[in-house]
Formats: sequence, structure tokens, C-alpha cells
Amino acid sequence: MPEPTVAYRICPLCEACCGLEVELRDGRVAAIRGDREDVFSAGYLCPKGVALKELQEDPDRLRAPLVKRDGRFVEASWEEAFAEIERRLPPILARSGQRLERRFERDTAALAIGNPTAHKMGLLLYVPRLARALGTRNVFSASTLDQMPKHLSSGLMFGHWLSIPVPDIERCDFLLMLGANPLASNGSLWTVPGFRAKARALQARGGRLVVVDPRRTETARLADRHLFIRPGSDVFFLLGLVYVLFDEGLVRLGALADHVAGVEAVREAVLPFAPERVAGRCGIAAETIRELARALAATERAAVYGRLGTCTQRFGSLSSWLVDVVNVLTGHLDAPGGAMFPKAAAFAANTMGAPGIGRGVETGRRRSRVSNAPEVYGELPMTCLTEEIETPGEGQVRALITVAGNPVLSAPNGPRLAAALETLEFMVSVDVYVNETTRHADVILPGLLPFEESHYDVAFPQLSFRNHARYSPPVLAPPPGRPAEWEILLRLAAIAEGRGADAADATEADIQALDDEMVSEDLRRRVGAQADLLLQAVAPWRGPERLLDLALRGGPYGDQFGRRPDGLTLAKVKAAPHGIDLGPLAPRVPEVLRTPSGKIELAPALLLGDLKHAEEDLATPAPDLVVIGRRDLRSNNSWMHNLPVLAKGPQRCTALVHPADAARCGVTDAGPARLTGAGGHTVTVEVKVSDEVMPGVISLPHGWGHDLPGIRLDVAARRPGANLNALLDETLRDPLSGNAVLSGGPVRLEPGSA
Repeated sequence: MPEPTVAYRICPLCEACCGLEVELRDGRVAAIRGDREDVFSAGYLCPKGVALKELQEDPDRLRAPLVKRDGRFVEASWEEAFAEIERRLPPILARSGQRLERRFERDTAALAIGNPTAHKMGLLLYVPRLARALGTRNVFSASTLDQMPKHLSSGLMFGHWLSIPVPDIERCDFLLMLGANPLASNGSLWTVPGFRAKARALQARGGRLVVVDPRRTETARLADRHLFIRPGSDVFFLLGLVYVLFDEGLVRLGALADHVAGVEAVREAVLPFAPERVAGRCGIAAETIRELARALAATERAAVYGRLGTCTQRFGSLSSWLVDVVNVLTGHLDAPGGAMFPKAAAFAANTMGAPGIGRGVETGRRRSRVSNAPEVYGELPMTCLTEEIETPGEGQVRALITVAGNPVLSAPNGPRLAAALETLEFMVSVDVYVNETTRHADVILPGLLPFEESHYDVAFPQLSFRNHARYSPPVLAPPPGRPAEWEILLRLAAIAEGRGADAADATEADIQALDDEMVSEDLRRRVGAQADLLLQAVAPWRGPERLLDLALRGGPYGDQFGRRPDGLTLAKVKAAPHGIDLGPLAPRVPEVLRTPSGKIELAPALLLGDLKHAEEDLATPAPDLVVIGRRDLRSNNSWMHNLPVLAKGPQRCTALVHPADAARCGVTDAGPARLTGAGGHTVTVEVKVSDEVMPGVISLPHGWGHDLPGIRLDVAARRPGANLNALLDETLRDPLSGNAVLSGGPVRLEPGSA
């Protein structure tokens, strides 16, 4: 038997981005372990990383394109698949197409981008090229299902959508966490592998972890204190904290004093939200709110962190904003042990251009055709996709391209979206599975799997608890003749731009020439006459690697194309298989700011304006019974349920029901029940009676419902679970960010039959 070899790889299955040690034997993956020498994750590994072996070998994943003929999928060559797209997509685009100076404007097509896109370098760097080629306002992504409120509040406060402060947990002594469960998620908009050990270290040095959540989560069980909160009321709890900071004279801006605008405006805005007034709505006693505000103000190194639960509600943008308002007012923003801004080695806009001042962000540059919803961060709300397909008129969506997404399960009211997808004239999916969404496609184009591609985390170093740079070369050789996903997207872009029939059967040289043209055009817009010199400097690389070398060399630690010889280049990062540590987080204000004023905007008008709606809602009685989602360590949205190593064990798609609610509704532990949403949709669930949830709350994990016809997910279909999002109202969203309201929807619970 040949001796095994070892390769190193960054895990792409969640935001922890752990380093892997991959043992190879006979050209196959034999074992996967955590890389103990990885400068960032230091050997930590969750079950998802081990499952990469099964993903690589999954018999259900696609190995060739599929084209639908007479209602059935048949395997096709790449030339046949692209020829089908060339034949059917351009005529649809032409109906509403008009050529502008540098782009098209054609809204008969839409682009829907899924969560895995953020975990693959080629997809994340080349999806914008496809979007530009399509020229449509109809761009949707999973960001409006879980995180857009934080992008909006951060953009308004600090000047860029990805200037998101994260807890400096290694030096923090008091961490207040809302609606987050990093023991299951490994961090979300906060890349923090091995959270358990870091939390234990915080506690060992005398620090405290307090979790506020409607469920006693895995993280809450680890915490020093857990407080139940009514779903959707985080905004009132946070407003109560801010009120106390002003009311009791606890505001201390510290080093930020000269860099904050709007403190007095916030003081006036929170006057209606005394703890004694908001306590009943959020379910947390007024004295507890005051006690926590005092503790935050009195602790030298403290931070507030809010995540999914604070975003997926009507006041998601306000809640996301108030998290950082508290951090600013207590002097904990941009301070060691507080909430700090990472300094990424590449692709971070807040490290580019003139430091300390910028254009800021704006929303509503475009609006959706049917609901008039504003664009935020270049996207429209995912919950608008269905109506844009259904509603006749000029600009009606008749063609759709999905990229690594499954909105039929991940978006509210998936049954309505599924019906709408069937009415499209043409649909293309870039995906490795026939899932609940791609089953509706006319053409499915499978990309390479993670071990077959190089990787660099484009987004997550901008959200990491420590600065670093890590690159992974391919672990396995890609199958002959299989294009990488970035090449697939470039071919689709060529077809969308009407580059002629040769776009369908483009050679590798043609794709390289197209990439050269697009990179050159982008560089000339940014740096003018220097573009040729920069292109010459990165000439050894192609595709995503070329873009990465450009970003690293021009980044804050880069060699500046030879002007700083000891700086980073892709070659240097590639030569460090365990990564390069770039040190702990450090204060960055005012350099990090990109607001027009050059200050932290504590009181953006858009957010202050929504407070009147929050005050109105404060007087509205809460529903008797509501549903919230749940995350599991062995799952990530809907795309890991077909891997046996993750699917084994106890049933995870259960409805947690408090004993009092179970008795009131007549349901029993392990028994079946029916959950009905406000819109009348019903799903059958398995009940688990537990005081893990507060009374009046049912918890059902999201991303399940693998029992629809036409999918090819054998393992997932054996234990399909119930689709939480089928119960939810797709018309409800945070109007500022467009984020779907996925938490706190009213439901009815009744006994069911097996």
C-alpha cells in the first residue's frame, strides 16, 4: 500500500474557516483532521469539516451538465449545455434590453445567489461580472434572508457595508450576546473557530458571558447567565440599555470622543423607551436591563454582539444599529477587548483609498418593480423574487440564473416560489445537486468541488477575531474537461453580453482572453495608465488567483508591487501552508471610516425615522404562540443534509415546545403535530417537549423539507424534516434593509396524525 501524503486546506463549509489536514491515498481523500499548526484555527474542527470527504464522493452530486428534455433531465456535454443557454437566454434578454454607456439594462432576467457562494473564491469574485453582464436590477441573494440589517447599519455608521465590528474575544471580560449561537454556527458575521475554548478562557480570567435568546441554546448553556427574550423584541431591550446609559450618566466615549457625531440626537430619540416601559414587551425585567447597562459601562473590556436573531425581524436594522450604539456609548468600540474592526489582507474596501473619509453608502438607487422595495448593497429583497416572476408587465422576470442557492427552502413561502419558477421561460442553475430549487431549471451546470479548486477566504478575514492570510491550493486534480465555476460564470457572462455563438463553445484560450479583457477594463477604471504595469506584475497568475495577487499586493500588508519588498504577495502566502498570522485586532478609528463626515454617524436619519414605528409597535400585543428557527452544528442552511456523517444520529428537525404550550395545545413529546402559519400553510412536525424554549415560543430548524418531487438527494429524502419557511409570510420584511422576517411569526399548534 502506498504511503499517504498530506495536504492542507481551508474548510469552506461555514464561517469558521478552519484549517484542515487532509490525508491522501491513491488520489483519494483518506482522512481529514484539524490542522494543529494553522495560525488561525489551531487544530479546531467541527463535524462539517470531516464531511468534505463524503461531499467529494457523494453519488448524488452532479458530474456533468443536465439539460431538461421533454420535462426530464438528461446528461449533456458542456458544449451542448452552453449551446442550449445560447439559444434560449439572449432572446429573453433582448425584450427589455437597452445598451447604456458601459452596461446593459435588462430586467427580464434575474440572478439569485446562495450562501455557498461566499465560501468559494471563484464564485464570489466572478458573480459580480455575471451580474454586470446581465444588466438587471433583479439581483437577489441569501443576504436578505439573514444579514442585510447589519450591512446597512454598519454602512450608515462607518461608511462601508463590510465595516462590521466584531468582539475581540481573546481580551474581552464581559460579552453580551443577543440572538447568536456561535457554538453551533462557529460564528456568523464573526469568524471565530473554537468559540467554546475562547469562551472558557474568558470565564477563566474572571470574565462573564451573558446570552439573551428565546431559546436556551448551546451557547446559552455555556454562558454565565441566560435571559429569555420575546422573539422580535431585541430592539426594545437594546433601546432600554441605551436609555439607561443616558439616564444614569454612564456614557463614556473615551478615545472616540472626537470621532462621533449624533450623540445628542440619540439621547433625544430613546426618551420614549425607558426600561420600565419596554420590559413587558421584551420579557426582561426593567431592573435587569438597568443592571446590564451598568455592568457594560463599568467593565473596562466589554462588547455587545448580535446576530441572526437580531436581523431576521421587523426591526432588524434598528437592532443591528443599537448593538453598536451601546458599544460606542460605553467606550468599547475600537478598543482592545471590545468590538473592533479587523484589517483584512485583501479585498477590504475599508483599507483602500483615502483613510478616514469617503462617500459613505446609499440605498434605493433602484427599486423593485412590484413592491417598490429599495435596493440595499446592490440587491433587492429575496422575498420580492416570486412577485417579480408572477406579475405581468414591462420588466417581468422571465429568465432566472441561480448560483449555489436553494431559495425554495431558504426563503419564506417556498411553495409559492416553486410554483412561480415553473412559469419561467428559462432557468439556469450553477449547482452540484438537483435540489428543491434546481429541479425547476432547464440547465444545471455543476462546478468543481472544494478539494478540486484553490481557495482564499475573500469575505471572512474582514470579520475575523484575529488578522491573518491563508491560501489553499487544490488538494485533488479536477476531472478532465470540467471547467471551474469562475469559468462557468464567465461563459454565462459572454452569452449575456451577446458575444456570438462562439461564447457557447468557447475554448480555454477564449475564456482566458475574456478574463484578460474584463480584468484590464476594471483596472483601467481604477488606476488608469498604471493598469498595464499592474497586469504585468501579476502575469504569472490567472483567474481568481490573479485577482487575489492584485488584492494582496495592493492591500495593507502587501508589497505594493515592489515598493515594500517584505510585504505580502500571493506567492508568499502560498508558501505558508498553515497561513500567516497578522496579529491581534488593533484600533482603527478614524482610519477605518469611510463616511462623508469622517466621523462615526451615531444617528443616521434613516434609522432614527424608523423609531416612530418601533414606538407604535411597542403598544401592539405580542402573538400567543410564535415560531423561531434553530441552527445545528451539523447543518448549514439546506445544503449539508445529504452527507451521511452529518445526517446520522437523532432526528434534528424537531419542534421544541414548552411544556405549558404542549399541554395547552394537546400535543405530546415525540408525537406528531401540525403547525399552521398566518398564511394558512401547514407542516407536520415531530414534537420535542422542552423547557429549552420560553413559553409561547416554538423552535423549528430552518433549511429542511426534503420531500418534494424531483430532487436527487437520497440521504436527505430519507429524513426530510419540515420546511419552517413554508409557514412564513413572504410579504413581511424589515423595510429599511429588505431582510425577511423569519423570527417571531405567529403559528397555531394542533395534534397531528403520523
